[in-house]
Amino acid sequence: MPHTSSRFLVEGPRVGIRHITYEDGAEFTARARESKELHQPWLFPPDSASGFAAFARRLIEDPTKVGFLVCEKAGEQGDEQGDGAIAGYININNIVEGAFLSGALGYGAFAHAAGRGLMREGLGLVVRYAFGGMRLHRLEINVQPANAASIALARSCGFRLEGYSPHMLYIDGAWRDHERWAITTEMTRKAG
Repeated sequence: MPHTSSRFLVEGPRVGIRHITYEDGAEFTARARESKELHQPWLFPPDSASGFAAFARRLIEDPTKVGFLVCEKAGEQGDEQGDGAIAGYININNIVEGAFLSGALGYGAFAHAAGRGLMREGLGLVVRYAFGGMRLHRLEINVQPANAASIALARSCGFRLEGYSPHMLYIDGAWRDHERWAITTEMTRKAG
């Protein structure tokens, strides 16, 4: 099941990040189906071939979006999971250039990787890549207030709480409140 491409944009001790491809559909959708209980009611990643094709097309063809897969490095989970297995995904959406140089992050871990710190490492790599190669200045994460795991991930990666937006995003049939978390290049320099 793991995608065999080990060419990472950036890598850490246990994971690397790479761009999403159309060829990732079978593994991604299988992982999404295995992870429904973990994801809902917070997010609904595509779990069908057609859903994944539309998802990937937006991330690959829209210049205001980029999709990354967080992949386990060889040996992380033995033969079953290591060697490029997808642990989760992180998207940078609504990329704005010019004076703003910003993007909004969306992400999800898959059940087999949850609670192992792989997404924390992966999010750190995406931040580094976004502020380096992509030359962005600011990244935001919008999180539903009751999503404790997502808030803990944002906080652990150095994002700061900046505000609260009532009825911000339409998710699962209703407009949901969100907390706004952000990080800037200056914040990463202070932390480093």
